[in-house]
Amino acid sequence: MFLLKKTNTIALALLLFISCSSSSNNEDTSIKPQNNDFAKIVSVEVSGSKNAYTFNVGIQSPDIGCSQYANWWEVLSENGDLIYRRVLGHSHVNEQPFIRSGGIVAIAIDQIVIVRAHMNTSGYGTETYKGSVDSGFTTFTTEKDFAIALEQQQPLPSGCAF
Repeated sequence: MFLLKKTNTIALALLLFISCSSSSNNEDTSIKPQNNDFAKIVSVEVSGSKNAYTFNVGIQSPDIGCSQYANWWEVLSENGDLIYRRVLGHSHVNEQPFIRSGGIVAIAIDQIVIVRAHMNTSGYGTETYKGSVDSGFTTFTTEKDFAIALEQQQPLPSGCAF
């Protein structure tokens, strides 16, 4: 009787181990990896008046310190012209997502603009927001190379504090 209980206990433990192992493996293979190399815009709020708006922009980024951080966000016209850039002077490792304000942004109340973020290591992500002050902003996906030449346009960060 004791031998039977011990055998059943071992079999049960082995069964649980195999179940947990295969379940864990199935989860790992079924979850598709996400690209976490880029900063993405998660919110946009605007206040002010015609040609003098302040943008409050929420950013989620894989900051690890000055070696990898979101170093600016910007407001662009629909055709990719830079309207405004808010340079970020440090990483936000322990503050995710974070919101930073910027302005004065000189746009009309109904002008459609795109708000996007930039990482010092990987450049622009494609998860942006698009809209106007009048109609609000919603998530929008840009092409990977949309207005990429702006990476060289001033103002640019002069360094990273921490």
